[in-house]
Amino acid sequence: MKLSKMQSRLRRANKFRAKHAKKNIERLCVHKTSQHIYAQIISGCGTRTLAQASSLKTKNGSNVVAATKIGAKIAEAAKKAKVTKVAFDRSGFKYHGRIKALAEAAREGGLDF
Repeated sequence: MKLSKMQSRLRRANKFRAKHAKKNIERLCVHKTSQHIYAQIISGCGTRTLAQASSLKTKNGSNVVAATKIGAKIAEAAKKAKVTKVAFDRSGFKYHGRIKALAEAAREGGLDF
């Protein structure tokens, strides 16, 4: 039976989360839609959101430019929450385009992953 694109993405996402759930480290979880990109830092136990940023209110320019701005914002919010080391949870999306732009901006902002 062939899986749909969404089922395949969710399978990849669940595999990452199952592997990193035992490590009890905060994770930078990213989700994207065709219009927006969302990022949040979730506690190691997975019960609390420590910081969040999205392009809902600040969408300016292309999607990659918006993702870069969100990466910088999430890094700034992480500093306020005193988080420096995270695991990068790309939610099963490929590491290119907007996901890559957000990750590189977050690294430049001081997050370590």
